[in-house]
Amino acid sequence: MLYHAYEMQRSFLASASAFATMSANLLSSPTNPMGYFGGSPMMASALEVFAHASAPRGKPTFNITHVDIDGTPSPVTEEIVLERGFCQLLRFRHDRLADDAPRLLIVAPMSGHFATLLRGTVARMIPGHEVYVTDWHDARDVPLHEGRFDLDDYIDYLVGFLEHIGPGAHMLAVCQPSVPCFAAAALMAADKHPCRPKTLTMMGGPIDTREAPTAVNIMATKRPLAWFEHNVIATVPFRYKGSGRRVYPGFMQLAGFMSMNLGNHMMSHWELFKHLVAGDGESADSTKDFYDEYRSICDMTSEFYLQTVENVFQTHSLPKGEFMHKGKRVDPAAITDIALLAIEGERDDISGLGQTRAALTLAPKLPTTRKKYYMAESVGHYGIFNGSKWRDKIAPVVEEWIAKHN
Repeated sequence: MLYHAYEMQRSFLASASAFATMSANLLSSPTNPMGYFGGSPMMASALEVFAHASAPRGKPTFNITHVDIDGTPSPVTEEIVLERGFCQLLRFRHDRLADDAPRLLIVAPMSGHFATLLRGTVARMIPGHEVYVTDWHDARDVPLHEGRFDLDDYIDYLVGFLEHIGPGAHMLAVCQPSVPCFAAAALMAADKHPCRPKTLTMMGGPIDTREAPTAVNIMATKRPLAWFEHNVIATVPFRYKGSGRRVYPGFMQLAGFMSMNLGNHMMSHWELFKHLVAGDGESADSTKDFYDEYRSICDMTSEFYLQTVENVFQTHSLPKGEFMHKGKRVDPAAITDIALLAIEGERDDISGLGQTRAALTLAPKLPTTRKKYYMAESVGHYGIFNGSKWRDKIAPVVEEWIAKHN
């Protein structure tokens, strides 16, 4: 019933958004003489804000067509190099990339948003790296015959992607995948797998959520796992390819994130309204672009979501040395030659300070020369991997670390 109620609301808002867009265009049209009088400009701006907020959204594209190399644009090619039931592996290369450039697997979070949330991350790393990205599918669009997808499968996918890329690759995890990436690295290290990554960079990841717990962490520990299974898990409606699949809907994840910073989001839309009234199209478009990506949501399988809640937020199995993969204990001490870089944001309200850094203490047999910690000052969660501070301050640290251990 939950998913069906959402679909009814989405259909209603889609119609209301279309009507608001039409009305805003009419009021702001230069051919409409009434648009120059009274409160027409303000009304048009208000309608445009509502239309944008309530419009339905699909899966965005990366749309990275070129990068600047020494002041000259170089075309970028994006291609699917491997297709799996729940994910496709993308590769980005530009025409002037050196043959011996490091190969970097960027692991996007499976947390309600599409991989395009990392567009800024990917674009920044393309100039000097052959970049691969995990482009996770929306679970509602994965047919039931593809089977289940849980935390074990996530780890297996990562191992398979590294095998496809080949020996000598590097791996970068943004937020949630830090845990399965660390587990995959430990398993591959224990097996002396030739395709184990040379470096693993973890950015704002919940390795040990007992450190500086945030509102997200506290919410996940307030109730037993059964509560989440009975209250936030829904069944995909008939209209989608994944009809009948049990999922944690993306719209619930989005609602949770929005509610955490509701005041900030309201102020952002108030600023959008003022920009539109003032005719500042550039500032208005910047806000719209952010929310176009932020509101593009996808579902994740119920088994993956519930296992993540249990292992990462409730039992803390990885830092306790109790994390299991298909009946086998994951031993972080097996990591002896994979260089680890932990990056945190000073103002991160999703993964608190110390949660990612904990990964460095979990690998006691790794030499200190292969461990590094970087705390980005005055940076929140999304600023770790997007924006000017990511491009100018954080990315150079990642690049230097990869180059040092390439």
